[in-house]
Amino acid sequence: MHRAWKDMAAMAAAGALSITMVLSGCASPANQAATGGSAKPAVAPVKIGAILSLTGSYAGLGAPEKRAIELEVKRINDAGGVGGAPIEVVVEDDATDAQKAVAAATKLIEKDRVVAIIGATGTGGTMAIRNEASRAGVPIVSMAGGSVITDTFDANTFQTPWPNRVVVAFTLKYLKANGITRIALLSDSSGYGKDGHDVTVKQAAAAGVAIVADETFNPGDTDMTAQLTKIKAAGPQAVWLWNAGKEAATAAKNLRQIDPSATIRLVGAPGNGRMEFITGAGDAAEGFTFAAGKILLPATYGAGTEEYKVATSFVDRFKTAYGVAPDIFAGHAYDALTIVAEALKKAGPGADGAKLRTAIEGTKGLIGIGGTFTYSPTDHNGLSEKDLVVYRVSKGTWELAK
Repeated sequence: MHRAWKDMAAMAAAGALSITMVLSGCASPANQAATGGSAKPAVAPVKIGAILSLTGSYAGLGAPEKRAIELEVKRINDAGGVGGAPIEVVVEDDATDAQKAVAAATKLIEKDRVVAIIGATGTGGTMAIRNEASRAGVPIVSMAGGSVITDTFDANTFQTPWPNRVVVAFTLKYLKANGITRIALLSDSSGYGKDGHDVTVKQAAAAGVAIVADETFNPGDTDMTAQLTKIKAAGPQAVWLWNAGKEAATAAKNLRQIDPSATIRLVGAPGNGRMEFITGAGDAAEGFTFAAGKILLPATYGAGTEEYKVATSFVDRFKTAYGVAPDIFAGHAYDALTIVAEALKKAGPGADGAKLRTAIEGTKGLIGIGGTFTYSPTDHNGLSEKDLVVYRVSKGTWELAK
């Protein structure tokens, strides 16, 4: 215990942020019912933890996740909470640092007594907290896209994004269909970047795509010119960038500097599906291609479908609250919170970790933002290629790629 609190102190000293979101005016109707002019005793809230990257390289992912959680906590509580009890989400900032994610998980489990953890934002943070949560019997619903999160199976860990093994297979098919058979990899050394790199290396040859160059960089790097110069010399048709942080914009600008005519295409992954990348890269973002879910262009869900209704309802609420449209990361947070809340409704607000974990694993046909979730004892992701589309950046926004 002393070690855990020392870790927490170190986290605070490093500038990590702990936020408890206790939403006023959102208690369940059962708590507000009046009899003889007096309210019934308040029902204790069900506490859920959230480990988000609100600072550091993944801050552009964590910020929309936090907004979505705030929005959906209010929606759920206004509708009666879970089994008559309101939910309360305790948010911890891991500063895009795996060790701080562990300290955050320890605090959430030992001090806040949360029943589940949503998070982490990143693959590295998620993998770092799995043992701590499993020992305590607290289920995790991750918002990170690394395949390792659910492929390296842990009975206590679930995932809302499309895993890289699905994204890579889908993207390789698109590249091959468009005549791109020679690619270079430019990957960061984080959990997400390494996972995406490794999955691509594993799948490329069988898909008929050759990797002619393979370069890496570290989170926080501000120049990739040297790596891209080596890549250009190898003659690829495209560079596949594996990075979910702010460094992606730098990579795009550096590639345009050494290839001003844009003869080498820049390809990415769902981790780049945010306006932060487009704004940061400027003109160098033009033509950038990546696979991700349908939230960026809701019409792709299919007008009139239940999926479209769920997505557009969330988009409208998000726009009304924050003045901007939600991105895929806001969608991952919506899905994670919804999955936990629906499981709590089935298991009951007083359910222990084992019962809640079983209820989450029993999720079937739950329509979310990232897709329709059906978990099983052997599949804790539940998504497939049908939940993906390919986007292209054009004139500062997204369009469907041809």
